[in-house]
Amino acid sequence: MPIKIPVNLPASSILQRENIFVMNEERAVHQDIRPLKIAILNLMPTKVETETQILRLLGNTPIQLEVELLKTDSYTSKNTSEEHLLEFYRPVREVMDRRYDGLIITGAPVELMEFEEVDYWKELTEVLDWADSHVFSLLSICWGAQAALYHYYGVPKIRLEQKLSGVFEHRVLEKNSRLTRGFDDRFYAPHSRHTTVAREELLRRRDLRILAESDKAGAYLMASEDLRRVFVTGHSEYDPGTLRYEYERDADRGLNPPVPENYFQGDDPRNEPMVLWRSHANLLFANWINYAVYQETPFQLEKIEECRNDPECQESISNSGNF
Repeated sequence: MPIKIPVNLPASSILQRENIFVMNEERAVHQDIRPLKIAILNLMPTKVETETQILRLLGNTPIQLEVELLKTDSYTSKNTSEEHLLEFYRPVREVMDRRYDGLIITGAPVELMEFEEVDYWKELTEVLDWADSHVFSLLSICWGAQAALYHYYGVPKIRLEQKLSGVFEHRVLEKNSRLTRGFDDRFYAPHSRHTTVAREELLRRRDLRILAESDKAGAYLMASEDLRRVFVTGHSEYDPGTLRYEYERDADRGLNPPVPENYFQGDDPRNEPMVLWRSHANLLFANWINYAVYQETPFQLEKIEECRNDPECQESISNSGNF
């Protein structure tokens, strides 16, 4: 099924060329179903690239989605044109009275700062608190995941001696989780970060489960018992060339970055990248949409808080039974 996005969003033409099913707003209003309402708080400086990457994965899920792009009020991106932000992004403050089936919070290049030093930290904590009562399931990525773990559970981030960059092997720890359904026992995912979270800190949180991890990259996929909060420390959404772009950018800045591991053929940056994570990325996003959102979210979004801890209520008004 398609994702519903503005017809003139730059990602729209890119995705259509890739044969991703995209539906414009005019056609969507003639379909007699309730699409899932998904918001994306895009904190990345490369907003067009990031929104395209995430929309590509959402477009491969079997449910019709209505996507809304959000931005912070307390910080304005210097790498995205003001015209793009004004046309396609809504400030968070304008949607605080709305409810969404799902919310995605991206990573951000602010890892080396303390959380409280980030310009939009207070605003982000307000979004996380708002999501508890207005969003059925939250999916947070990389720094966004670290920020959510810190805010919800007090899990601190740890600075690494060297940037973690590459495509790493992971193993599934909980094969019976709905989020890992269909995963291979071993799978690959990209990482690109300067910080991490300690496994033992995660295990101390009673409501938190580590579903998949890597010997080199650490805990990768975590979730609360009810899948209302999902945390991904890697970048499964990355394009084939994203790690190469970041490596060359940092090299040009004289930062002497490590060559991304298991990424270039023969680990030689003169060679083309190997894409080892595409199938996992599609399955991860499909599982989140299907099992954490679609199968559980109420058809009437105003019932989100009412059904938060009531399985019988969720079953009686679930979205999946009303399409």
